[in-house]
Amino acid sequence: MSSERLHQSEDIHEILGKKMQELSTVTVLFHQKIAQQLGLNPTDHKCLDLIMKNEWMTAGELAQITGLTTGAITGVIDRLEEKELVRREKDPNDRRKIVVVANKEKAFNEISPLFTSLGNAMNELYKQYSKKELETILDFVTKSIQIVENEVNK
Repeated sequence: MSSERLHQSEDIHEILGKKMQELSTVTVLFHQKIAQQLGLNPTDHKCLDLIMKNEWMTAGELAQITGLTTGAITGVIDRLEEKELVRREKDPNDRRKIVVVANKEKAFNEISPLFTSLGNAMNELYKQYSKKELETILDFVTKSIQIVENEVNK
């Protein structure tokens, strides 16, 4: 019986691993589609996401997080600024430095309608699970994010 459980456990781990890869791929493709609808490339879109999650960021911080060169990040910021999704400002802590600040209202107004259908579908999916099951899913997703972030930071 113990070996039967182990075998079943291995099968579910393999299936889950494949489904996680599949989810990762379709998520990348979805965000690529969103970026195209915004007239951005996927890198610009995800950099905007990073900037929006913070009050502000420096070009150096964006470069460090993304692994892009500062020159490439300057291009990203230029393109986002051209679309009025971000602006450059003096660093509130050190006026000699420049920070990038998201135009959150404009970004939200342009981006949120593109996520309406997905949001509605996900809300319907959530209704299929109990609160306890959703808490387990949330725990799994939260820990998965941490694992991937750790891998990114290696």
